[in-house]
Amino acid sequence: MGISSDKIDAAIWSKSGQQARGGRPAPEIAPVPAESKAMSLSFEIQPAANPTSEKERAARLVDPGFGRIFTDHMAIVRYSQAKGWHDARIESRANFPLHPAAAVLHYAQEIFEGLKAYKRDDGGVNLFRPDANARRFHNSAERMAMAPLPEPVFVEAVEQLVRLDRAWIPGGEGSLYLRPFMIASEVFLGVKPSAEYLFAVIASPVGSYFKGGPAPVSIWVSENYTRAAIGGTGAVKCGGNYAASLRAQAEAIEHGCDQVVFVDAVERRYIEELGGMNVFFVFEDGSLLTPPLGTILPGITRDSIIALAKDSGTRVREEAYTIDQWRADAASGKLKEAFACGTAAVISPIGKVCSVSGDFLISGAAAGPIAMGMRKKLVDIQYGRTADPHNWIKKVL
Repeated sequence: MGISSDKIDAAIWSKSGQQARGGRPAPEIAPVPAESKAMSLSFEIQPAANPTSEKERAARLVDPGFGRIFTDHMAIVRYSQAKGWHDARIESRANFPLHPAAAVLHYAQEIFEGLKAYKRDDGGVNLFRPDANARRFHNSAERMAMAPLPEPVFVEAVEQLVRLDRAWIPGGEGSLYLRPFMIASEVFLGVKPSAEYLFAVIASPVGSYFKGGPAPVSIWVSENYTRAAIGGTGAVKCGGNYAASLRAQAEAIEHGCDQVVFVDAVERRYIEELGGMNVFFVFEDGSLLTPPLGTILPGITRDSIIALAKDSGTRVREEAYTIDQWRADAASGKLKEAFACGTAAVISPIGKVCSVSGDFLISGAAAGPIAMGMRKKLVDIQYGRTADPHNWIKKVL
């Protein structure tokens, strides 16, 4: 199809004519100020005085798991109303000294992102759509009344950290998970937007999310808890959304399921998203359906799947879909597959759906060819094994 990455990114964050459930327009995203898009900072590089030895690093990379091991360095940028964004540097990873009255500890002004660096077969390193993460981070800051970080600064921080800690990137199907985040650091107890912020990026080597290949997951339909409502922060990547999902996730585990899926907060019947992933449905005519934006996170993996599906001529609908429709379509055979998607797992097939109204299987609880084929396309682009028609890859090394 040949769509530029700029157009794809605009499609993620702009209204683009999509209607949120209930006939309401999807929330308009504030335009990015020109000075915010253009501003850049020079990072001071301060290598760790006592980095992890090569032998110890190699031992840790044998089986890194997910989110338990961290590299030697981190990126830091500070903000104050007087200085703006300043003091950009890459330094040894260390704990933050925080005053007990720091705003983030009381009013939860914080946002984060998640993306990965991938080692190519030629030894180089790829980032996948970091500009889209930077754009979403900016929009999250706007919604949370935080100082928006200039997009070039976000991307530069990620790149500099990856360059310095490139030895931590696992081979094979492993990757370096990057966690940019921002917290309100002003010391005060009044309820108002903070005047000071700390932006940081840390990195964690991770192995393949699925050992032995992606296995279908079971999900629990949450009827007691909701994730977001129109006008809320559902489209923002902030910790509060995830904290609010943890009790529902615990309920899912109590019922023997791997994940939770949320329905809307108004009618309690429209599928929205999983605790940390978007969701897609595959029908017998080959078409895809995914819930519309508005109260769900505008996932970058979600958007990439939509673009790749359209490239192949597949019809993609962004429409409301109820739990009753899901159950009926699975029973009739109209629904052939369902899968969740996100940065960590890329694509995870859904095999079983459980609820207080009863359980049902999707295509015998087997991983479907559409989900697995789409996963391979995405992963091959990320690792540089195939063509990148949308210019999503940024080569760091």
